[in-house]
Amino acid sequence: MTASTHAHCFHAGAVGESPLVLLHGSHGSESDLIPVADEIAPEASKLSVRGTVSMDEGYAFFHRLPDRRVDPRDIVTRTRMLAGFIATAWADYNLTRRPVAIGFSNGAIMGAALLMTYPGLLAGAILFRPLAPFAHDLADRVDNTPVLIVDGAHDNRRSPGDGLQLAEQLRRAGARVTHQVLSVGHAITAEDKIVAREWLLAQR
Repeated sequence: MTASTHAHCFHAGAVGESPLVLLHGSHGSESDLIPVADEIAPEASKLSVRGTVSMDEGYAFFHRLPDRRVDPRDIVTRTRMLAGFIATAWADYNLTRRPVAIGFSNGAIMGAALLMTYPGLLAGAILFRPLAPFAHDLADRVDNTPVLIVDGAHDNRRSPGDGLQLAEQLRRAGARVTHQVLSVGHAITAEDKIVAREWLLAQR
């Protein structure tokens, strides 16, 4: 194994399944999304990554500014680090298929940043409760990359239209986006997992 920039855990799965990269939310850790991913894709290999920003009760993938906006310089730097780590881990674990990212909240924003700045890295993404990591469209293209965005209609940690703004950005970049709004709050629910599982099966 090469030296790692990110704490993580890896669960090997079936060879024919699309492998997953799991990106937790704020105050979380690499163990948070494993039960969710086990329900969505029980046979898939799973690389669950810990963010590098230490918080009082856990970790995050990037810093925010005092007004709670994403810090654009920090997310660019940390996206580069994470993309390099994923590429190295794929070689270390002898994985040949590109991964699908599953991200929640802070991790979903980071997943979107990976799609937008390293478009060849991911085969797709499931983003629960994201918002756009960048204020403006980027030059990179993510042509035909499938993306599922799932918003909560009663999410008190997001403004109305946050997920739609990201969906439109990704569509302009060429991604194949499915955007759903569920009658739920910020947390991932059983309904979220059903939607994600059905979407992932449809990508085969």
